[in-house]
Amino acid sequence: MAVLTPLGRGTLAGAVVLYAAGFALGYPEPVALATGALLALAAALAWTAPKPRLEVHREVTPVKVPRGEAAVAVLNVANLGGRGLSGLRAQDRIGADEHTVDLPRLPKGATRTVSYPLPTGTRGEIPVGPLALVRADPFGLTRRVREYGRPVTLLVRPRTVPLSVPPSGKAHHLEGPTSDNAPSGTVTFHTLREYVVGDDLRHVHWRSSARTGTLMVRQLIDASLPTTTVLLDTRGLTEPAVDAAASVAVAAARAGFPVRLLTDAGPLPDTRTDAEAVLDRLALVQASTSGAVSRAPTGVTSRGTSRVPSGGSSGGVMEALRTARGGGSLVLVTGDPAEVGRAAGVRRRFDRVICVYVGAGPAPAAPPGVSVVRVASLEELPVAWGTR
Repeated sequence: MAVLTPLGRGTLAGAVVLYAAGFALGYPEPVALATGALLALAAALAWTAPKPRLEVHREVTPVKVPRGEAAVAVLNVANLGGRGLSGLRAQDRIGADEHTVDLPRLPKGATRTVSYPLPTGTRGEIPVGPLALVRADPFGLTRRVREYGRPVTLLVRPRTVPLSVPPSGKAHHLEGPTSDNAPSGTVTFHTLREYVVGDDLRHVHWRSSARTGTLMVRQLIDASLPTTTVLLDTRGLTEPAVDAAASVAVAAARAGFPVRLLTDAGPLPDTRTDAEAVLDRLALVQASTSGAVSRAPTGVTSRGTSRVPSGGSSGGVMEALRTARGGGSLVLVTGDPAEVGRAAGVRRRFDRVICVYVGAGPAPAAPPGVSVVRVASLEELPVAWGTR
């Protein structure tokens, strides 16, 4: 349905006033001006009143992207009507902002494709949509608005750099498992996946296969592999700290090792051997709302919206260290030099303890049995990690 714009409503009100003044004072000029205004409104309504037949599709690609890398919305509009259309404008809500794109004239049967960048500088979920197409007359007096499609969520995840897996004194299969099937006697069910040629038919999960219509097999992991526990201190959280934690956890997961992700607010679920799940969970981590670090680290504070609980204090970090399941490697990512010293208290429960200190200035003194890696940015991490 075509509606009047603020300019159109002002024009209509002005025409009424001019008509009243012209008749009351006996002057024809105001009446002529009012008549012209009403004719312009009538023409504008005739322009936008017909309902256009459009096929509209907007795609966000990719839907998951590392922070700072490119993501775009691609909009395709096809004119299925019997006449050309002009004056079309696309309005897409991106987060709290609205992005407007003027579309070129659409001849009968034509299709136009336009793309526009999406913001990826802030980690977290960014809702994109709903998309609205607006058709206005040349004078801007009336317009017709119609929404198309459903909102899409763009997930901006942490950046990562390639790292080696932290060695463990009790590690087996240091290069990671060579297949999804663990050695006999050490198997642990991990997840279900689609069957591929060569899979053992004894691992087929027939109930799930019947329900999905696709042959599904049980994926097993070697329970004897050491776990890499990554603890992220979210007090005064910076993006380099999240990136560092993501890099360590992803390196272990992609090598096939179990990964356990913790923050001072508690554990992050569903990340045991899945690098994609690691990135998804860390994309939603927020800075703590309470507590402070001993020395504020440099960097940009994360502001991504999240369903992952945040909040914590030095006591939260200590509690996470105290209750973390032992074995394998522990990697503490923090901007508080005091936490580096406290990590020595759990040294006996882990095969190896590494502290990644994210901040400016010299690295804190390394307690006995603890390796300290100091970085101020993600780009410094690969070199510093190799010297631990």
